[in-house]
Amino acid sequence: MFGIVGVPIIEVAMAAQAAGIRYVGMRNEQAVEACRLYSKFSARPSSLEAIPSVIEKAVRTSIYGRPGACYVDIAGDMVNAKVERSKVREVSCCPPPPVSLADQGSVTEAISVFKAAKTPLVIIGKGAAYGRAETVLREFIETSGLPFLPTPMGKGVLPDDHANCVAAARSRALLLADVILLFGARLNWMLHFGLPPRFNPNVKIIQVDLCAEEMGNNVRPAVALLGDISAVATQLLMCVRRDGWKYPSNTEWWSTLKSKIAANAKISKALALQSTVPLNYYTVFHHISQLLPHDCIIVSEGANTMDIGRTMLNNYLPRHRLDAGTFGTMGVGLGFAIAAAAVEASQNTGRRVVCVEGDSAFGFSGMEVETMCRYSLPVVVIVVNNNGIYSGVDSETWKAMKQMGELTSVAPPVSLLPEARYDEVMKAFGGRGLLVRTVEELRSALQLSLSDWERPSLINVLIDPSSDRKQQVTTTSGIKT
Repeated sequence: MFGIVGVPIIEVAMAAQAAGIRYVGMRNEQAVEACRLYSKFSARPSSLEAIPSVIEKAVRTSIYGRPGACYVDIAGDMVNAKVERSKVREVSCCPPPPVSLADQGSVTEAISVFKAAKTPLVIIGKGAAYGRAETVLREFIETSGLPFLPTPMGKGVLPDDHANCVAAARSRALLLADVILLFGARLNWMLHFGLPPRFNPNVKIIQVDLCAEEMGNNVRPAVALLGDISAVATQLLMCVRRDGWKYPSNTEWWSTLKSKIAANAKISKALALQSTVPLNYYTVFHHISQLLPHDCIIVSEGANTMDIGRTMLNNYLPRHRLDAGTFGTMGVGLGFAIAAAAVEASQNTGRRVVCVEGDSAFGFSGMEVETMCRYSLPVVVIVVNNNGIYSGVDSETWKAMKQMGELTSVAPPVSLLPEARYDEVMKAFGGRGLLVRTVEELRSALQLSLSDWERPSLINVLIDPSSDRKQQVTTTSGIKT
């Protein structure tokens, strides 16, 4: 149970503990995000669970996005704000829900549309992660030979370093694809609503989704495949195998995508290998990516920090990346990290939880580092500190602005206090705080933090306040790629 105490929640928390339920007291409303995340990360119970962990293991919406196999109803009798007793009224088990298949005629139609495509693309969304469709999707991609790109929380369903992944040419792929197969992905703002000028105006969408209400949002699909993601992917795979069809690897489309991937990689590498101080985003993420374990849980939020991190920090396993998601909600990162660390501790997985934050995003719920310290959760927090929101100013510029007049009138609204010591906040509560300015300091600090399983760490990485995303090339039609 995650919560924030106060009357009458104090009594509820005490009742929970009296029943043997572990209670994690947090500092703000991110307790809600922690609870939601914990329910998704915890393994689905296969039978009636013991009462002491019934909230943690029975009351949940699983990573499948469906109700868990068990539920519990707990009531506490409270008299004059004093807990008398807590009792379990009902604990019952129910069978797993049936798996729904798509209409077979629609599946056949979808394959026909794909076979006719000249520039096909597969987009793997977080719905595929929730549906645990990684095994069949890998078979489908490798059998069909199709290029794919993941949405941010679809990363890792197939490894980011897979030969068919074209995430490094994302804008070009979206713009030029004539047929797109969506596996559990929404055509919302994160995918530019599937509309021009970021998409081909004549693109045909094949939409695979478990939720009927998601079908046709923003773009009417050429083919709608309603059903369980894994089951529908299996249907598509069977058709591809039956027909012996595979998209050729020597097409002009594959050549275009690989050329763009190589060009973008060259630009990113040039930025990543810069070691001048202050550092830039690409240098920081390059060295972080070299040191992170492949099985770690990556939590990320921020503006540039999250956007660049999506391209620079690879995921190799499904359900191992968490970020601000569909609504771009800042402040969820530390709550997510606490929940993920609680799951890893309870299951003794040996996986690290690494939370990569922009300095602005960290400020939304930064006091949760006290929660990490209180419960000895060994989260590694990395604050990429550019003194602002999108961009900031350096210390000298800040001092000059103070001489110009009242800062509330002259300081840019996006600026934050230069070189704020977020590392000292962690140290104040007993965690490890490290201030970093150079590549050598960054690598040393991260290696030290990853080796410490006894307490949380916060690495405050000071970067160039004017550091930004790599320049994008604008085409003659005005499209950035």
